[in-house]
Amino acid sequence: MPPSKTPDDQRIAKMLARAGIASRREVERMIAEGRVAIDGVVIETPATLLSSLAGVTVDGNPVREAEAARLFLYHKPKGLLVTERDPAGRPTIYDRLPKGLPRLVPVGRLDLATEGLLLLTTDGGLKRQLELPATGVERVYRARAYGNVTQTQLEELIHGVEIEGVRYGAIDANMERRTGANVWIELKLTEGKNREVRRVLEYLGLEVSRLIRTRYGPFVLGDLPVGAIGEVRAHDIDSFRKDPTRLDLPQPARKQTSAHATPSPSSPSAGSRPARPNRQGNPRSRTEPERPRWQAEAPRRAPSPQPSPPRGEGESVRPGRPGKPKAGPRQRADGTLATRSTGTRNDRSRNFRKDRGERDTTERPERPARPAGTSSRGPTRPSGPARPSGSPGSRGPSSPRGGPRPPRKPR
Repeated sequence: MPPSKTPDDQRIAKMLARAGIASRREVERMIAEGRVAIDGVVIETPATLLSSLAGVTVDGNPVREAEAARLFLYHKPKGLLVTERDPAGRPTIYDRLPKGLPRLVPVGRLDLATEGLLLLTTDGGLKRQLELPATGVERVYRARAYGNVTQTQLEELIHGVEIEGVRYGAIDANMERRTGANVWIELKLTEGKNREVRRVLEYLGLEVSRLIRTRYGPFVLGDLPVGAIGEVRAHDIDSFRKDPTRLDLPQPARKQTSAHATPSPSSPSAGSRPARPNRQGNPRSRTEPERPRWQAEAPRRAPSPQPSPPRGEGESVRPGRPGKPKAGPRQRADGTLATRSTGTRNDRSRNFRKDRGERDTTERPERPARPAGTSSRGPTRPSGPARPSGSPGSRGPSSPRGGPRPPRKPR
């Protein structure tokens, strides 16, 4: 007689997968090998229902209860496979992820040539909720394609399209801009089948040269650097589980200090720009959180006061500021000192003025002397006799500076 089922009962394979032991298929294989037991009794079928993991052991080690679900955002670079291992030896995302992270499973997949946002989680139930098309979680892609296409053709994808017997659901496609023979297109879909975006655009006669996933549900790629990983806040996960179709989560929906990885130098897309060194000269990671400008920095060591050179008499010294030493004579390449001779310059200027005066006198003929009482404007007006100083009719005594005043003109 099968055990009575309660609302809290779940299959042991699902509970072990949620606890992070292994995937559901791996747990079923472990049960078939007799490695899982309950209170010392080996389990023979994965259909065993349990309400908790109390008393469950794997290889003799007790299994603890599942922890709270964790979700990570990873900026996948181009050239990495979304798989645990590759028989051909190609690099995978697990080769680039930093050490110390929990066991993570990818939500959906991105092919080798696709880059952008990839979700990684520790919870199988959350992974299933994100992947199911019935949940209605929206994915947003940006594609750069070569070829000619019109907005009318892209709008027809909203009704779905069937390609080689495979039916693809509604796709909201809009043309962003055209650069020469290439065009940037934004596509929104909810199914996410294998190579769906590439096949639909190839059906329209376009050749995709770059494909980036920028959003998965309410989780946005944002400014997450290539090859870096950030953890989503716990309350944002709870908000998503309550309403998977909501898009109004505060952005970015990740912890600011949870960028665990930096771009690997061997990554094909990483390392486009070198890390900027900090003030101590050490290379700083681009994912390191910047220190706010208002935050106080560590106190700097005051420079040791240097003795100022002796000053001459009468020179003023600013309080609190050491004197600036005077620069010595400049040394030439041959070892001699380049001193400035003021006498040579003055002699040179004096000789130049003398030569110029001699040249002017030789080139310009001397003007004849003008007769007295004439000017360039004509004969001068005769003036009356000069009045003595202090005589009647004068304005007063003569000025002590200029001598006698000039006579008045007759009226």
